[in-house]
Amino acid sequence: MARFPRGSSVPHLLYSFFNSSTKSTRPSPHSPASALLLGNFHLRQFSSSAARAKEDKEPWWKESMERLRNIGISAHIDSGKTTLTERILYYTGRIHEIHEVRGRDGVGAKMDSMDLEREKGITIQSAATYCTWNGYQVNIIDTPGHVDFTIEVERALRVLDGAILVLCSVGGVQSQSITVDRQMRRYEVPRVAFINKLDRMGADPWKVLSQARAKLRHHSAAVQVPIGLEEDFQGLIDLVQMKAFYFRGSSGENVVAEDIPADMAAFVEAKRRELIETVSDVDDKLADVFLSDEPISASDLEEAIRRATIARKFIPVFMGSAFKNKGVQPLLNGVLSYLPCPIEVSNYALDQTKDEEKVMLGGNPEGPLVALAFKLEEGRFGQLTYLRVYEGVIRKGDFVVNINTGKRIKVPRLVRMHSDEMEDIQEAHAGQIVAVFGMDCASGDTFTDGSVKYTMTSMNVPEPVMSLAVQPVSKDSGGQFSKALNRFQREDPTFRVGLDPESGQTIISGMGELHLDIYVERIRREYKVDATVGKPRVNFRETITQRAEFDYLHKKQSGGQGQYGRVTGYVEPIPLGEATKFEFENMIVGQAIPSNFIPAIEKGFREAANSGSLIGHPVENLRIVLTDGASHAVDSSELAFKLAAIYAFRQLYTAAKPVILEPVMLVELKVPSEFQGTVAGDINNSMTQVSHWRFLESVCTDVSLQIHLTLSNDFDAVVDVMMQGKGEFTMEYKEHLPVSQDVQVQLVNAYKASRATE
Repeated sequence: MARFPRGSSVPHLLYSFFNSSTKSTRPSPHSPASALLLGNFHLRQFSSSAARAKEDKEPWWKESMERLRNIGISAHIDSGKTTLTERILYYTGRIHEIHEVRGRDGVGAKMDSMDLEREKGITIQSAATYCTWNGYQVNIIDTPGHVDFTIEVERALRVLDGAILVLCSVGGVQSQSITVDRQMRRYEVPRVAFINKLDRMGADPWKVLSQARAKLRHHSAAVQVPIGLEEDFQGLIDLVQMKAFYFRGSSGENVVAEDIPADMAAFVEAKRRELIETVSDVDDKLADVFLSDEPISASDLEEAIRRATIARKFIPVFMGSAFKNKGVQPLLNGVLSYLPCPIEVSNYALDQTKDEEKVMLGGNPEGPLVALAFKLEEGRFGQLTYLRVYEGVIRKGDFVVNINTGKRIKVPRLVRMHSDEMEDIQEAHAGQIVAVFGMDCASGDTFTDGSVKYTMTSMNVPEPVMSLAVQPVSKDSGGQFSKALNRFQREDPTFRVGLDPESGQTIISGMGELHLDIYVERIRREYKVDATVGKPRVNFRETITQRAEFDYLHKKQSGGQGQYGRVTGYVEPIPLGEATKFEFENMIVGQAIPSNFIPAIEKGFREAANSGSLIGHPVENLRIVLTDGASHAVDSSELAFKLAAIYAFRQLYTAAKPVILEPVMLVELKVPSEFQGTVAGDINNSMTQVSHWRFLESVCTDVSLQIHLTLSNDFDAVVDVMMQGKGEFTMEYKEHLPVSQDVQVQLVNAYKASRATE
């Protein structure tokens, strides 16, 4: 590999990371950047004066960065994400055989590397891979569709530059489609949509497009028109190029371009005009051409779509059937044409030396190293840490600094991932997604080369909504059991482990029953530990509804130094739905309480709020304001003030009118129409309270229903009722809301009874 001094007029090589042996299925453009990408670089390519002139105007790395895409594939469960990724890998030459998610050959899809994933036919962990297409390198993360594994989607979208939102042409916009789209908005990820499964009975892409506009508020339009639907689905018409594409060969590998069928010409022209009008609404340059009635060329339209997509003002909609090998190659072309490269996305770091001032990261490989650890995984050789490099270069053998802990760590091994396979590399530059071994860190830690003290903003981690009591069957396996729980906690921020102070049981908490069941099964398979599992327990919360004053003196004298601490102030509720769950504010004027005791007071109130007196669950949404107090020159201590805060909280709690909050779940049911009445009646008559009921739509012989479900203490009954309709359901956390008065009385009495029998 050639090297050049930084001051040289010859561009600095991007190193061996791009020297992949992977072959593109299309000829590469003869540009210096593509030569770097594909490993066929020759010095004579830069000998022309034109190349030197271009280098004088732009950084040497810019063109190569423009040929890089970092994308994620996300959707509702069973929309075809993993199948689509499998086809992308096949057409780009990364794999040489296509295997299905639940293939009879027992191999399974490449990106579902876990045995559990292949058995259940679902994606549990996000998986990273890379490929080259038409001279571009594409890094891909395939994410789970089930809401229980939503953190996998969160952390993937946190580090990606673009995304593909897959929608089912039959199911349409479903509950998890809405969740995933909300996550994409949160991280400001430009995206394209892909309406999949056009070969299935009941496929209607135009209905799905209208749902996306209504439910997801997408400003979108189709860039393709299908030729036939269901069993007559033959190919696609590109509305930008105005060509019909057919997919020939045993696996659809040969894309044949033909003229648009005469019987579809009028419909296609109308759809193209709709596309132009939609893009013109958000792109001034195209609007000027459109309003002046000038002809709009394919390149003009493509550039306008790209500008609007990167600005997140427009979402182009592609179509096809991944399972039937139709429409995948045009989608790949769309990723290159419309989704941004790393330097077209605004990434910011927080400068810890300047009071967390926001710093724009330009993606410069010559800048100081800034990388984010976004995912941890226990590999065969120790902890595997997935990194997104935002600036600079990371090399094998280099020393990097974990800004969150201050530790200086050596990079012993650097790899890029292809599902569960690894390829050793020597270095990686800005824009890349790689993995390293042997780096002790947590998810969300930032690494630099030590010259800057930047941290990346953290990702959103939802609160767990369900808990289980677990314990190993054999006492001898306690060590392995603890090791498994510690590992899973490090890997998954939504998986929590705690100890019930009353029963002494180990409590695991997560995003749903499937989420917890998967981890219990992984403990059995990967650590050979059988565990007994208790009944699912809903994660209630407590909160206060009105302001209450407190004035508590903790005074204790038992020989020697005593304990003295007085705290005065008030507590008031924070409105439900606010991001802040607990606030402590010191409003003391003067030195009634020495400032070194204030942290102990806050710690005492936080500790007291961990267990409310109604049913022993954490107390949220409260603001505690300290207004006065008193101290003693000899007897005051941190312990005295901490205890004063704990007892003050217990004293004021009843006066603040506490209530119990329970999680409200957004449930989407899909049942055969003949079971609609039975299921609806059983849900209404069950112990579970239904706060909101809405009929969504009827598709073929199935009926879709959406309800807001509040879970009391009969979770098993809810699942049984919903599953008896021989259909399917998805459930995701929405919010915590107060329970009704009669339910609160039942819960409090049950809690008191359980305490009395101990």
